[in-house]
Amino acid sequence: MISTTTAIVEGRPVQKYLGIVTGEVIVGANIFRDLFASVRDIVGGRSGSYEDVLARARKQALEEMEAQATSLGGNAVVGVDIDYEVLGANGSMLMVSCSGTAVVL
Repeated sequence: MISTTTAIVEGRPVQKYLGIVTGEVIVGANIFRDLFASVRDIVGGRSGSYEDVLARARKQALEEMEAQATSLGGNAVVGVDIDYEVLGANGSMLMVSCSGTAVVL
């Protein structure tokens, strides 16, 4: 499965447009990760635990979107857009959503 942010795949013309496909993942932050992240904020540096959660959520959202494309008979997704949103009263949830157009190349 090819997924790209561009509208075309170089050298591979679109034969058929199948429609919009999406993937959404919502993850919650746990108290230990929050505690270590707040310590990082004080002393500086990157928060590896949050980066890992974000990377896994993005991967899962893209896989979900690609699975939808496959179920429609597509072999690529073009025009992919990835968005991040903080949810919950205290910003304790993170949503990663992606969308694109399923196509047959």
